[in-house]
Amino acid sequence: MKVVLFCGGEGMRLRGYSEDVPKPMVTIGSRPVLWHVMKYYAHYGHKEFVLCLGYKGNAIKNYFLEYEESVSNDFVFSQGGRQLDFMQRDIDDWRITFVDTGQRSTIGDRLRLVQPYLKGEEVFLANYSDGLTDFPLPEMVSEFSRRDSFASFLSVQPRSSSLDTVQLDEDGSVKAIKCMKDSNLWVNGGYFILRQDVFQHLNPGEEFVYEPMQRMIAQGKVWSRRYEGFWQCMDTFKDKQILDELESSGKAPWCVWDNGRAARVTA
Repeated sequence: MKVVLFCGGEGMRLRGYSEDVPKPMVTIGSRPVLWHVMKYYAHYGHKEFVLCLGYKGNAIKNYFLEYEESVSNDFVFSQGGRQLDFMQRDIDDWRITFVDTGQRSTIGDRLRLVQPYLKGEEVFLANYSDGLTDFPLPEMVSEFSRRDSFASFLSVQPRSSSLDTVQLDEDGSVKAIKCMKDSNLWVNGGYFILRQDVFQHLNPGEEFVYEPMQRMIAQGKVWSRRYEGFWQCMDTFKDKQILDELESSGKAPWCVWDNGRAARVTA
């Protein structure tokens, strides 16, 4: 299955850090968050990507055009650097389609604009490119294949949020106040599985998860998988710090390609 990656946003909540690069190019360790997302999918056999570019899309193009494999792979240096023998390879078997989908397009419009590159893909994957997880993807793909849903996404709990939830009576009396992680609230984790049917519900200018998704929900065609394991977005500088610390510890949960978890490739 091809993977559509929405990577055209400006990342306004990371302003001050990411002014020179688009949000997907903000690094975790030595690699941008976009690379980590792609590496996750590649681990499960999904190595054909369609990148929906927008804000500073050239930074993403140039990253791959000038890709330095030595940054994340062991290698043998010989002949004064004229020969590098890599112990393993990163992206040799990846196929990446770069599509300019506009500076300020909605997610729905970005998806509509890459439809021609998804011909023959009855089912495909999509992602916001700013959240990382260790969720076993083949489980969700397998269950989705048994359903007649048009769309599915991973539901997660934002455990690192500093926000509190408040439960009120109609007169404003506070019944309860809880930190986000204890409130049993679920949010869209940004890991989608979609069928071609979704394109029948997309109209110009609409945000995908609002008007189009609501129409599909009304038809009973949207399903979500709850996951209580690791998931972390990178919306703020604090989120970046959390991910950086996990990566530097050598125990980053989302690095399923490094943690000994066997990949069960999904068709």
